[in-house]
Amino acid sequence: MSLYDQVDMENYAEVLLWALNQTRTRPLKNRDVVLIRYDIPGLALAEAVYSCLMDAHLMPVPVAQPTPYMEVERYLNSSYGQLLFQPPGVAEMYGKAAGIINILAPEDLTHLQTIDPRIIAEARKAGAQNRSILERRKNSRELGVTTCVYPTQALADASGMTLEEYAYALKRACWLNMPTPVKEWRRLQREVQEVCDWLDSMDIKSLKVESEDINLKVPVGDNRRFVGVGGANIPGYEIYFAPDARGISGTYYADQPTLRYGHLVMGVSIDFSEGIAARVEAGRGQVFLQNQMYSDSGARRVGEFSLTDKRFSRVDQFMAHTLLDENHGGENGNCHIALGGSVLESFTGPVEMLMPELEYELGFNSSDMHWDLVNTQPKRVTAWLKTGQPVLIYENGEFTL
Repeated sequence: MSLYDQVDMENYAEVLLWALNQTRTRPLKNRDVVLIRYDIPGLALAEAVYSCLMDAHLMPVPVAQPTPYMEVERYLNSSYGQLLFQPPGVAEMYGKAAGIINILAPEDLTHLQTIDPRIIAEARKAGAQNRSILERRKNSRELGVTTCVYPTQALADASGMTLEEYAYALKRACWLNMPTPVKEWRRLQREVQEVCDWLDSMDIKSLKVESEDINLKVPVGDNRRFVGVGGANIPGYEIYFAPDARGISGTYYADQPTLRYGHLVMGVSIDFSEGIAARVEAGRGQVFLQNQMYSDSGARRVGEFSLTDKRFSRVDQFMAHTLLDENHGGENGNCHIALGGSVLESFTGPVEMLMPELEYELGFNSSDMHWDLVNTQPKRVTAWLKTGQPVLIYENGEFTL
């Protein structure tokens, strides 16, 4: 039995198709190929998306993702050759698709906790060539990609809600409880863009972030813009950019729990010096956190800084999934940093110009990791302009525009 009725499912599918089009240079056209990558518990939403794409005269290609049992088998019961094996046709599929809709519906949140993260990293490296095709086409906006969450018992249990409560919280977060959800997302996109334009107009040199446990300087860097409601995630209310990773300094603290590769990590505190995470501590998951810091050369630098205005967000409680929790509004809004790879969509020029040499010159970070760490404490964010003038841009969970 589906957690949502038919109207809710149709609305969710229409929102995802709208979001997918926002991530492309041009809207999808008849006979374009769209992959639907879904976890098995999200089958009902995958079917609704399939129907929506058919109605739009597109070519849906459903691709079920491995179950937790299959993933554990791959990492614990495989030869080296089996671990590195890449299914035939993936490169061709990524090369020809015009869009990808990812439906995340985790059946188990901790099934990878006994797996050595180095084994997972080795398997990820084997897929790097296929991912590079996807990333190159995504960055050029030839390929649209959007990602969403579907409620599962595992997510409900981890967040302390019943499945029905979780399903309603997600429905509300995606504006599916409104008569015309796509209209709400268009409105939200306009309002968030006003804030992005305001921030871009100020010629900001750096941000100073202050809360009870944060005292962080975040240099904006050259050729940057602020990005919001671009369709990459549903829901997605945050306003974010890729800072100059070389100049991050001070202390950051994540008061919200985070799950990565089945490991629960809580109370993360990081001291940055000249862009490098010089000290990392966690109330829980300390060893795993420290090991992740050395997963590659860019893992100890910051690839994203984000702020969420509580007036835009409908996520007001812990949802046990980063895609939702990085959009937390609640009483104080949130900020988050991502350790690892930079979000290249904040580059003001054509992303295809960002060859490794230019990325390095502009302070964009390169890493296979992208790990969001969220802080929901009351905070003040001051923009220091290139003129030397300070401007308070965020306080009490709201932008000051």
